[in-house]
Amino acid sequence: MQTVIAAGLILPDLSRTVAEEHLEELTKLIGSAGAEVVGRVFGKRNAPDAGTYIGKGKAEEIKSLVGHTGATLVVFDDDLSPAQVRNLEKLIGTKVIDRSALILDIFAGRARTREARTQVELAQLEYMLPRLTRAWSHLERQAGGAGGGAKRGVGETQLELDRRIVRTRIAKLKEELKHIEKTRQTQRKQRVSAFTVALVGYTNAGKSTLFNRLTRGEALAADKLFATLDSKSAKIAAEMPRETVVIDTVGFIRKLPHHLVASFRSTMEEAVAADLVLHLIDGSHPQYSEQREVGDQVLSDLGVDRERVLEVYNKIDRIDEHFAMRRSNSVVVSALTGEHTDRLIEMIRDRERAGGELLHLAIPHSESRLLAKLHEIAEVQEQSTNEDAVLMTAWVPRDSMHLFAEYATRARRRAAS
Repeated sequence: MQTVIAAGLILPDLSRTVAEEHLEELTKLIGSAGAEVVGRVFGKRNAPDAGTYIGKGKAEEIKSLVGHTGATLVVFDDDLSPAQVRNLEKLIGTKVIDRSALILDIFAGRARTREARTQVELAQLEYMLPRLTRAWSHLERQAGGAGGGAKRGVGETQLELDRRIVRTRIAKLKEELKHIEKTRQTQRKQRVSAFTVALVGYTNAGKSTLFNRLTRGEALAADKLFATLDSKSAKIAAEMPRETVVIDTVGFIRKLPHHLVASFRSTMEEAVAADLVLHLIDGSHPQYSEQREVGDQVLSDLGVDRERVLEVYNKIDRIDEHFAMRRSNSVVVSALTGEHTDRLIEMIRDRERAGGELLHLAIPHSESRLLAKLHEIAEVQEQSTNEDAVLMTAWVPRDSMHLFAEYATRARRRAAS
């Protein structure tokens, strides 16, 4: 197992306590990548050092710790410039990466579907492109002819060739993602009659566990950051007014590499298109409020209307029954034990019913296809027949009411609740 030193910087707007919490999350990320943290180092500065980020003195301290522990890698909790990485590796004498590189490595190891693999490769290449100079720095000194002429040398030629290859691959991957997104849009249209519920939230909040609870599925649910990356969908197992599909999405995390955010946008579009978004929050986590804010910001950036978001505070089995930090438009559950998930399902039902109306229908016996369609998309509450028609009282989604308008008399809305 690879041994790692975790390093962080305390800036004026960050308290020691919060900085330690951030480094604890970095430690969990390193564990998720299959490595072990054998030491931690904090630097404190008014601003990051341009050359080494953490400062030369702290870099020397890290070097000493590497020698003492035998660590083979140093991971910084923030993004580093290519020059900072180069300078730190010279000073410390071992490999140095930043938080973004670590997360990209984790994603690369977890991607299973074609879409996830494409998204991760694109993010990796876009992260790597400005750092290509490092790979060929030993040849750059050969660039230029004698006397500083314009003749191009081996190093420059190789560097430009590599950049061209990477840019070409990036363009191809973007085209592949466009094709995948078109396929996803087609799939959304095919389930247009279904009510869609997207699960979003901070990584390790319990989305996969709740997904399994709601759908009686068997998705991987592990106590680690980014245990699953691939979005998945399944019908909810409970009786609902209409067909209801639950969609799991990739988890959020603070300081998520912007290349990953861009690459996984097609996956997150499921939340944008969903009828209802369940924002899952680990109510037992000491920084649950900060994690909620990260999720809120991502949803805001995606343009998700707050009216479509229901906050779900998970892991009530680990916290007080009377969770005092609940907000309006929220519910507290335990996805693990199933506690209060019946209340959550009822809240989903209420949202569905708010999107339709109760109708009294008299559909002629000759309209057999329309009767079949009604049973497919509506919630039939009463049914009887006479010589001319089938008489029904049914809750009908608003976007399908036009199909039955000729045979319908609207009931008072309160009867649908």
